Amino acid sequence: MLTNSLVELDRQHLIHPVSSFQGHEARGVRVLTSAKGARVTDAEGRELIDGFAGLWCVNAGYGQESVIEAATGQMRRLPYATGYFDLGAEAPIKLAAALAERAPGDLNHVYFTLGGSDAVDSTIRFVRYYWHAKGQPERDQFISVENGYHGSSSLGAGLTALSAFHDGFGLPYPWQHKISSHYVYRNPVGTDPQAIIDASVAELRAKIEAIGADKVAAFYVEPIQGSGGVLVPPKGWIKAMRDVCTEYGVLFIADEVITGFGRTGPLFACAEEGIVPDLMTTAKGLTSGYVPMGAVFMSDHVYQTLSDGAGAKAIGHGFTYSGHPVSAAVGLEVLALYEGGLLENGEKMGARLMAGLNGLMDHPLVGDVRGRGMLAAVELVTDKEAKTPLPASVQPATRLFDRAWEHGLIVRSFAQGIFGYAPPLCCSEEEIDMIIERTRKVLDLTLEDPEVREALR
Repeated sequence: MLTNSLVELDRQHLIHPVSSFQGHEARGVRVLTSAKGARVTDAEGRELIDGFAGLWCVNAGYGQESVIEAATGQMRRLPYATGYFDLGAEAPIKLAAALAERAPGDLNHVYFTLGGSDAVDSTIRFVRYYWHAKGQPERDQFISVENGYHGSSSLGAGLTALSAFHDGFGLPYPWQHKISSHYVYRNPVGTDPQAIIDASVAELRAKIEAIGADKVAAFYVEPIQGSGGVLVPPKGWIKAMRDVCTEYGVLFIADEVITGFGRTGPLFACAEEGIVPDLMTTAKGLTSGYVPMGAVFMSDHVYQTLSDGAGAKAIGHGFTYSGHPVSAAVGLEVLALYEGGLLENGEKMGARLMAGLNGLMDHPLVGDVRGRGMLAAVELVTDKEAKTPLPASVQPATRLFDRAWEHGLIVRSFAQGIFGYAPPLCCSEEEIDMIIERTRKVLDLTLEDPEVREALR
């Protein structure tokens, strides 16, 4: 009775993010009631392995008592402190220092946000201010990458290069430009890593030249494209993009909202290729999703340029909840958990996850397996040689998700027929194996769909 009541209240009042309003009303909500480690329980008592860590964010796993204690203790001592008026609190100061110490290169300055979208939005404002401070306000053009995701704020959604975030919103803006994704599995130049790198370098150069090298402000990229289908670039691709930006004096912004905090192995994915961005965004794993928080990491030269440009004036950008002490206390404890063994466990379980998913390549529907660490994808096709996607009638985003749910597994099911995986770093070997076994079961059941059987003929 309680569940039915909640479903109806949800249908009448709660707007869900990135959803079909009509579709959600028809389907109704699935209510989660509890969680522990890598498992969640729904209102019907079904226990599921959360192979997606909420929304790629519960990196430390659910129910970590030390995190709960850190939040509770901070709430008792000081539940809120503004960062305005030169005020502050211990937790955000310590967290900023701890993050700066661990960040690549000279990313020594941290601005806290509420999440990833407003972290990206903040970088747009900082970049604009930077070029005004440099006496080059004409540098107001931004470049990002097709299939990339940079949030759904009014400005960031234009840098996002997914049609659902543009249609009906009047996006992207004229100053927001795109280059092609590296998408190795479906790249028109083939799958040779160097050919893909060379093509992307040439396209970025051509785009900068076409816009005008003296007009391009910044280039945005994810180390691994998340919501675009977990697209992993060839080794050396990110560094090559960084080098082009350095050559043209274009600010390089690494969006590590998904990849940060052990998701790909190290604390930050940028470290894997030894690059130092001018600005870097994080969120999600920063607090393991326990409370809202994001962060913008700013290099010394960007910080100094903004500081010199403003002089004694205030830089007019701020949020009420920037550096919230409760979120910061959680961030500090989550960081301690990562370095207390979760990063190491995540590396081991990531290797097991990738080995298990690669073992699915023998399935008739599996065209590609890709990933790094605890971030992976399986792309489904009906013809491996032609790389033919699943028929749209299969409705992968809903029907395949539903099928996985019914068999005790939560994964991201993309509309184009891709399963996305981002399990908590605390997963056991047994839980990783269960993810693989349940995925194979879902694949076998999908193979029985009449639409799929027809496409396989």
